[in-house]
Amino acid sequence: MAGLMEAIDSRTQLAGHNRLELLLFNLGRRHIFALNVFKIKEVVHCPSLNSIPASHPAICGVTNMRGMTIPVLDMALAIGSRPQELTKESVVIVTEYNRKTNGFLVSGVDRIVNKNWEDILAPPAGTAGSYVTAVTRIDDQIVEIIDVEKIMYEVMGQAADVSDEVLGNIVHGDDLPNRIMVVDDSSVARNQIVRTLKALEFECVVAKNGREALTLLQDMSNDGPLDQQLALVISDVEMPDMDGYTLTTEIRKDPALNSLYVILHTSLSGVFNNAIVESVGANKFISKFNADELATGIMSAIDELKSQAA
Repeated sequence: MAGLMEAIDSRTQLAGHNRLELLLFNLGRRHIFALNVFKIKEVVHCPSLNSIPASHPAICGVTNMRGMTIPVLDMALAIGSRPQELTKESVVIVTEYNRKTNGFLVSGVDRIVNKNWEDILAPPAGTAGSYVTAVTRIDDQIVEIIDVEKIMYEVMGQAADVSDEVLGNIVHGDDLPNRIMVVDDSSVARNQIVRTLKALEFECVVAKNGREALTLLQDMSNDGPLDQQLALVISDVEMPDMDGYTLTTEIRKDPALNSLYVILHTSLSGVFNNAIVESVGANKFISKFNADELATGIMSAIDELKSQAA
């Protein structure tokens, strides 16, 4: 287990190169699932758990780990499968998503694999509403990448909307477009961002990954200057086919797109993100998900754009 975490720590330097590392695990059967290594804090044998009365059925209990009380969820039950039996092989994957630390009970972990984002594909048509955010092929096997944001939304509840206090300070720029592009592969994350933007009275153009967003932007640029059509772009980082870092790099390389204001909005955390944000040419980095912080960050960007236009 220690060797696995050393590998996780050493591979967090891959961010920003359209590559990712996946931790492969199983849920009581041969079918293999995966999580992005960048969101994993550690992997441990299942500790003793204390039950929580009247909690969501997928919550196995809570445990104290390194001075923190964290909930542990049965990953299988959370995605609609049979609950897992606790055995001596049971493992908890401790993750950090959207600034929250949680544990996920799995039957066992396999290994870490290195993939290019272009090898990470959107789930097949007709799987909308499932707990799979992307798929890839490893050793002639289809591996499903779990949409943890959807699980957390369903188990822990919806994040708060923009507060009245923040909304009371919103001032739009009349000389700027009222549309913002939202790029995110998670339906839950897209809906959260769109809900925030609608509260700010913005219209939205939505894309599910970097490749789709880039195509949309290039098509829009054929209709006229983008700064007359879009105020800015808000993009997730980890997405199938093309990640947010690569999307930002491609935007900066294209003369028709390179003046766009780009906000990277991600559940990935850590100092390395800020350095990469600067290196790829993004204008701002906002951690997921806090509606007030997102709204404030967007309006700060609008203020910057208004100052540039003055």
